[in-house]
Amino acid sequence: MSNTIIKEIGKFLKLVKFSHTIFALPFALIGFFLAVKITGNNFSWWLFGLILMAMVFARNSAMGFNRYLDREIDAKNPRTSSREIPAGHLSPGAVKVFVIANILLFLIVALMINSLCFYLAFPTLAILLLYSFMKRITSLCHYVLGLALAIAPVGAYLSIAGVFHPAPLVLSLIVLLWVSGFDIIYALADEEFDKEQNLHSVPQLYGKRGGLIISAIGHLLIIPLLYLFYVVAEMGAIYLVGAAIFVVLLVYQHLIVSPSNMSRINAAFFTANGFASVIFAVFTIADILI
Repeated sequence: MSNTIIKEIGKFLKLVKFSHTIFALPFALIGFFLAVKITGNNFSWWLFGLILMAMVFARNSAMGFNRYLDREIDAKNPRTSSREIPAGHLSPGAVKVFVIANILLFLIVALMINSLCFYLAFPTLAILLLYSFMKRITSLCHYVLGLALAIAPVGAYLSIAGVFHPAPLVLSLIVLLWVSGFDIIYALADEEFDKEQNLHSVPQLYGKRGGLIISAIGHLLIIPLLYLFYVVAEMGAIYLVGAAIFVVLLVYQHLIVSPSNMSRINAAFFTANGFASVIFAVFTIADILI
């Protein structure tokens, strides 16, 4: 593979922040292994690979579309002006082709998994793409993002089970509150810019302090849901250790960010949540398999 091709691939990986896949993928893996446990079906490397591909293609579609739609807004914001489209590293046309290709690949993979996943792929795409419009409409945009990522564990579960179960639904609710909460924290940095551009967010509507309070309330609601998941999924002690660490990392991100100190937003958004998702998944999957 030539250096030119590698560089072009690198541009698209930066466009979609491929490293951020770490937020949703661990929960999709939990959903997958949970389905193996509950249904008693054998582990399938084929389905495992299809789920990974579906996750990547779905996320690429959503992130690529978001960057395409927000290209003019990103160009005005000093924090985002260096992104691939406003910086001129990728053309809007190339990104549009990238999005369409990933949508088609996602649908093909969903069809290869099972018919239910294929039918549900269309409303899933609608939610994933709808998020990009939300900041222009409502401060609830953070919760639409949370819903978009919350689809992952249920989708992975359905790939094996083919029917719904309360356990992955509880897990998805945890993801929704977790993601929306840390996205509100991340939006604190753009409070003034959002006001100037008539964009909507919780910090833009309620201010930095109000945003932190609303984020904290959402994260607080996760604690009883973690216990509910423990009950409905019939988890054990290993899971409880992972859940406890997850809660500690949730608390940590609220301790390092305050209305008067925004300098550690990236540490809260990337580091704390990246570790939280991986650690929680490792302990939960270990509990399922042991």
